[in-house]
Amino acid sequence: MEVVLMQGLLLFLPFAALLLYQYSATVQYFCKMAFFNCWLAAMATFLSPYAALRGRTVENMKILRSAILPLKHCFGIKIRVLGSEHLNFKEPYVMVCNHQASLDLMCMVEIMPDRCVPIAKKELMYMGTVGLACWLSGIIFINRQKRGDAIDVITQTARTMRHENLRVWIFPEGTRNQDKSMLPFKRGAFHLAVQAQVPIIPVVISPYGNFFSSKDKKFIPGTCTIRILPRIETQGLSPKNVPDLTETVRMAMVDAFSEMSSNTCGNQQSKQPALQCSVGANALEGTGSPRHEEDVTGISN
Repeated sequence: MEVVLMQGLLLFLPFAALLLYQYSATVQYFCKMAFFNCWLAAMATFLSPYAALRGRTVENMKILRSAILPLKHCFGIKIRVLGSEHLNFKEPYVMVCNHQASLDLMCMVEIMPDRCVPIAKKELMYMGTVGLACWLSGIIFINRQKRGDAIDVITQTARTMRHENLRVWIFPEGTRNQDKSMLPFKRGAFHLAVQAQVPIIPVVISPYGNFFSSKDKKFIPGTCTIRILPRIETQGLSPKNVPDLTETVRMAMVDAFSEMSSNTCGNQQSKQPALQCSVGANALEGTGSPRHEEDVTGISN
């Protein structure tokens, strides 16, 4: 009798789990996030040996990108891209993007060009096979706790960008933010662009609120829009221009984000927001933009 009851219980558990998943948004959220993280860990473990044969190189980023791309289909996330023509040039540049959640990875790989690597917090390097895969892919690690080390990394990266035709992706807010606006930008990305004398390409991801929220434990199918804004030149700019350059880029991204926020039901307009594509040194000086405390580490948590 006890054996029969045990067998019945074992048969009932999968059915109960299925019911919970079907009718509980919270259970769906945790299951999907677990799958998301397990997928990343499994792909890193599976692909790292192959990447190791090629050594540490930015070309391995293509392997990581191909491993992450299928995730949007698993979760029923549709991604629209506006302004992709702004990436159609071969020179190095710095890409700056708003940072909302770990789901940003799916948006990042959707538009990430060749020879592009993110700058990430150094702690990521110690996360087992995921850290190993990131290191093998040429991801640039920075110690946010030591400002001197961060400055050294930025200086070295500026030289590397020119010599190796490298593109760099940075989240200038420095941490995840699901608010209705953007946090103040840290200046590391802009110091990097000015030192390397390369353009900045702002990227704005629309709010996830209609299908994803870590606060409300919601994760359902939905549509996300990525808007790539016109590039902003840094030729002729110097470190003294960095604060105003930072605010110029941030305001352009905030305007685009606000417009996209008002169209979260999928009716986003394709019209690009007005943006001055070339910011001269004279224009930046004396603009009276607000100053925030210097911090070169625009790295995500």
